[in-house]
Amino acid sequence: MSTVWALGMAYTDLELPDALRLLADRPAGMPFAYVCTPNVISVVNYDRGEPRYRSGIDGAWMRLCDSRVLARLMRALFGVRLKLALGSDLTRDLLEGVVQPNDPVTVIGGTEELAARLRAKYGLRRLSLHEPPFGFAADPAALQACVAFVQANPARFVFLACGAPQSEVLGLAILRAGGAVGTGLCIGASLNFVTGLAVRAPDWWQRAGLEWLHRLIQEPRRMGPRLTQGQLPVLALAARYRASQRLSRTQGGPDGALSGPP
Repeated sequence: MSTVWALGMAYTDLELPDALRLLADRPAGMPFAYVCTPNVISVVNYDRGEPRYRSGIDGAWMRLCDSRVLARLMRALFGVRLKLALGSDLTRDLLEGVVQPNDPVTVIGGTEELAARLRAKYGLRRLSLHEPPFGFAADPAALQACVAFVQANPARFVFLACGAPQSEVLGLAILRAGGAVGTGLCIGASLNFVTGLAVRAPDWWQRAGLEWLHRLIQEPRRMGPRLTQGQLPVLALAARYRASQRLSRTQGGPDGALSGPP
């Protein structure tokens, strides 16, 4: 699989249908690998260099773009086409068209109500749920308990519904520990959307790249800090890369390759 660089992060060059095809074709029982869906907050945090988070992103089998804002920014400023495979769409299409009722499915994160809704809506007969404590990724014992649960509950798909960066940290921990099978999916709050525990933005908001605004209106206290941590800093990050690109051209260097820090 080829990659496309966006502000220092290497994204897998796949749109949603192609990513779904690869996931559907991956045989059950294969050694564990995981997929992450970085958005603009992910790019900003990755650039800031927190080691465990960077390692979690880098260890993923696929890194699929979860941000229309980032895709449009890359096209407008750098002429780079960043293909989209939004985590919420990926989760919905997997559950509706790939996962079968008898497929073993493991969920890390969420609640018993979430698990009950998943079973009822998709007919999942072999769903296992583990509810880790808040901040588990910073607690070695709690993190190991999650790893052990995935090892003890072999599944075709393992939904890591813990939010970033905990999902990526957990995905890498499972991979490094060995002994687990299936495909892990770092998909944030996507299971809440497909089960109706949270309301996703209408289609036209999504197409306009305003899904983040819809969530801000719904959850201002939770999403407000995320806006200041992600949407706004990414503009400064893009400006930094743009300035580096112009300097590189002036000095006769490569034409703005975005393969690492400027």
